Amino acid sequence: MIKAKSIKPLSDFVRNTKSHITALKETQEPEILTVNGEAAIVVQDAESYEAMAALAEQAKQDARLQKAMAYFREGGKGIKAADVFADLDAKYL
Repeated sequence: MIKAKSIKPLSDFVRNTKSHITALKETQEPEILTVNGEAAIVVQDAESYEAMAALAEQAKQDARLQKAMAYFREGGKGIKAADVFADLDAKYL
């Protein structure tokens, strides 16, 4: 959710970069920077970004798993492990 206090003009960020960075690290909340009153960019501290990126990656993996599970629930056929290993042996040995 976007908080009104997290919306700041880009010009203020440029003039007071150090204080903005300190606040970003302390609150771990992103700031929306505006140009001419319009939202232009979002900035956040690196730690929060990494956590958000990890959550996004986990969501992608969860969606893939759900898709695979639905495939098998609907009668989809897999590949026998012996066949997979035989293909790998043929390709790499």
